[in-house]
Amino acid sequence: MENKKKGTVMIALLVTGNLIGAGILALPMQTGGAGLFYSFLAMVVFCGAMYFSAIVLAKEAVERKEENFNYPSLYGRYLGPFGKWLATVANLLILYGLLTAYIGGGATIIVSTISAKAGSGQTLTIAVTLLLFAALSAFTAAGTGFVARYNQLLMLFLGISFAALVTMGAGHVELQKMLFRDLRFLPVAVPVILTAFHFHNIIPTICKDMDWDLSVISRAMLLGMGIGFLMNLVWVSVGIGVLPLTLGSNSILSGFQQGLPATVPLGKALANPLFSTVAIAFSLTAICTSYAANGIGLMDFNRDLLGGGSKIKIIAATFLPPLIIALLFPTVFLKAIGVVGGVGIALLFGVLPAVIFFLKNRTFFSRFLALTIGLLFTAALLIDLSNDFGIINTDAILDDMQKKAAIQEIQ
Repeated sequence: MENKKKGTVMIALLVTGNLIGAGILALPMQTGGAGLFYSFLAMVVFCGAMYFSAIVLAKEAVERKEENFNYPSLYGRYLGPFGKWLATVANLLILYGLLTAYIGGGATIIVSTISAKAGSGQTLTIAVTLLLFAALSAFTAAGTGFVARYNQLLMLFLGISFAALVTMGAGHVELQKMLFRDLRFLPVAVPVILTAFHFHNIIPTICKDMDWDLSVISRAMLLGMGIGFLMNLVWVSVGIGVLPLTLGSNSILSGFQQGLPATVPLGKALANPLFSTVAIAFSLTAICTSYAANGIGLMDFNRDLLGGGSKIKIIAATFLPPLIIALLFPTVFLKAIGVVGGVGIALLFGVLPAVIFFLKNRTFFSRFLALTIGLLFTAALLIDLSNDFGIINTDAILDDMQKKAAIQEIQ
């Protein structure tokens, strides 16, 4: 019994580690326009919905007990070839999108720090991007055993640095800033909230490690998501409570428009060298652990998709496309996170699990629940596509918010 409890805690921490990545770095910038109240409600709703889909997928993995369980094959069983290829495209979008966000976001953090002392430019951005890409990809390509050897140490450092950031930032939180709310900006926050609660790619591994015991798996995932929820909420509270909404280059809306991770404007706003140093360490550690986890998953996925081949071929297919996109679009961080959450995650780990739950259950309540969850994720998908294609005029909302907030802050 004691070993099982210990195993549950270890798996829960694994879940939390997968949650704390690009999503948490983007959250304050994406949720700040809506305000803490609406962001909290959205986080509760979508965290619950993501847990629902995690349980659905865990049940499927436990029923099959397959060594090579994968989502395209799962959806192919229920929805045929269309479901399989839809899942394949969505999974590739998630994994490639996350790697792109990690490279772009990490380079932005480093360049923003260096530029304060040495001046910034395109050459510096390219050089930093290439160096970061080389380090992250080499670490990941070394394989699961090598990554696992250092992962626990990285996770310990991640937790310590996060606690230090929150402690230093909490002393600068202003209650008045946390009372701001604007429902119009909430759709912008939803895709990143989904990304912040995404760990579903490791569910097959979790099920195998927990000997296919669904009750233990469910508790471990719930505990891990609970810890992740608290960390996300605390970080959002600090970001919204410290940063001004509109005034200055270190404001929330300015950071949003520039596609910056939250640690960049927070470090400049607090003007605390120690905070900036810890923020860089926390950000790069979070990026490293998440890049490795998703990169290994994408390498395995590409190996199956390409029918094997040399390791060089698999590595090139996995890591070169995100590098090219990050070099062409240096401010891609927030945009990549939005597409990953609003399209890839909403579809693969939202809508499709709800469809499976609907098909397998016949009671009115079960089907009503499936429809509700499915429509919730469909709404998230449509909102993101509306933002991407300009149907929702985010710029107009930003301009109006800046005018109103500027008047309030001056007063």
